[in-house]
Amino acid sequence: MKTVANQRRSWMVLILSGLCLLASPVFADDDERRRGGREASQCKHLPNHHALRTALQDAVAEETSGYDFHMWATIIDRDGIVCAVAFSGADRHSQLLGARVISAQKANAANSFSTDLFAVSTANSYTLTQPGGWGYGLLQGNPVDTDVIYKGPARRFGKRNDPMTGRRVGGGIFFGGGLALYDGGKMVGALGAGGDTPCADHMIAWRVRHALSLDEFNPLVAFFPTSGDPDRPDNIVYDVVPNPNGGAGFSPSGVGHTDCLGGFNQGDETALPKVRY
Repeated sequence: MKTVANQRRSWMVLILSGLCLLASPVFADDDERRRGGREASQCKHLPNHHALRTALQDAVAEETSGYDFHMWATIIDRDGIVCAVAFSGADRHSQLLGARVISAQKANAANSFSTDLFAVSTANSYTLTQPGGWGYGLLQGNPVDTDVIYKGPARRFGKRNDPMTGRRVGGGIFFGGGLALYDGGKMVGALGAGGDTPCADHMIAWRVRHALSLDEFNPLVAFFPTSGDPDRPDNIVYDVVPNPNGGAGFSPSGVGHTDCLGGFNQGDETALPKVRY
């Protein structure tokens, strides 16, 4: 009888162990395992690859500041999951390859530090993340996932099935080119653009966001615009002047960005489309 009891106990332990495993995070999301680790996202509510590529190509054609290079752009959802990656040129080698990863990190930075009522572009974060700024260290505190950004095959870079799509990239780039996305006054994700000067990247990203109709802000944002301009609340601000103590410079507004190309062919930030409320 003792042997039978021990056998029953052993079977119960095995059954309970199995139930615990089934309830554990390892098996909690079978859909995620079938997607190869990809997480559920809100990408279905955001522009797809075709819409992003079309808007990017139109923006590159319209904005001729900087070096007039071709560009990369990345859209992520509110949880930081990559929804679409696109390039404006003929193929992945028509623009700076390193800017693909930069565009994704700009999107992540804008997504990470903006809210429904507080819009901060990566251009607005430039000064505060420099050495001596109170936000210095933000990049180090949010490292990029290199397993995601360098995942192959490279032939899929910038295509509908870019290897970053459906995954969280992390990281952060804090100069021009990253913007939060707003629909009906609610923040729904972010956009990053890269491939030219940071100033041109910002201009391109701004035009892409406008073309995608994802610049509809909550009216309360107009009362506390980061840039000081309620018509363009998270616009780039060129007010960085030499710092007598050295370093990257001083911004009277605290959200300033250095000019690019010495101010030559920089683009007119005041001519960018107004946001919607």
